[in-house]
Amino acid sequence: MTYTVSQLLTMSQKDLDALFTASEPGNIPNGEANGTAIIAPGTTYSEEIASFINHFAWQGKTFDAANGTLRNRILQFGLDAIIAKVYKGESWFDGKECIVLDYSETSILAHWIRDEIRLIGPGLYLGIVYWNKSKLINFAIQFPTQ
Repeated sequence: MTYTVSQLLTMSQKDLDALFTASEPGNIPNGEANGTAIIAPGTTYSEEIASFINHFAWQGKTFDAANGTLRNRILQFGLDAIIAKVYKGESWFDGKECIVLDYSETSILAHWIRDEIRLIGPGLYLGIVYWNKSKLINFAIQFPTQ
């Protein structure tokens, strides 16, 4: 099945968890992707919250696969900041392989944050954000597809 970000926003937390577990990590991505925070999944508020966050806080991530890093695009004007190391590793969620976005050694502001992503469709990754091993929220990153 092919998913869209809009569909992810309407899914329940249980369905998002099942999709993440059923998905393979895919390749470490490269280039600029748009990001969508998935907060209050499966509710009517999820899309409104995601839109607010996209406009005022986080727009997405820019990956450099060759160097195993990424930068988050933040604020209204798309400032590249908050660097992470990117590598394949074991998921804290289910113990299976995922792509880890590790801020522990690269960011003073976000050193307690770790993201994990898995490929769920062409150019579309589903992610989990952790704070000190506690699962916070999900997110999606969408790369342009040819």
